[in-house]
Amino acid sequence: MAYRSTTAALVGTLIFANAALANPAASNADNPKAYRKDAARHIYAQNPSLIYKGKLPALVHAIVVAEVDVDGNGNVRDINMIRTPSHAPDVTAKVKQMIHAASPLPAPQRMGGVKYLDIWLVDKSGRFQLDTLTEGQR
Repeated sequence: MAYRSTTAALVGTLIFANAALANPAASNADNPKAYRKDAARHIYAQNPSLIYKGKLPALVHAIVVAEVDVDGNGNVRDINMIRTPSHAPDVTAKVKQMIHAASPLPAPQRMGGVKYLDIWLVDKSGRFQLDTLTEGQR
């Protein structure tokens, strides 16, 4: 009996945790620069095993600059790739996939919708940091 109640509690906790990730808290940002911090934190929370911990090497494998258009509910409407690495098209595809997978992002409640830009710094291992939350380079 105790096993079933523990299992039920664990399942309930997992469902709650998944719901929290799927429906992030709204953003109180009032401009795109402030909003990108909320979006970056959400993307990090969605991809914890892919975050490069510590300072990045002096030369990163790829840099991707993405402009993300978000509606008032946090849904990604469009992604405009401003800069992509010609030597690593797989990285561009992975960045787009991660942005779409993280949707909905925090709802930009004070702006009704937002376009923001962030720079993805990607290591050869495939792990990344966003320029907004980077720990710097060696």
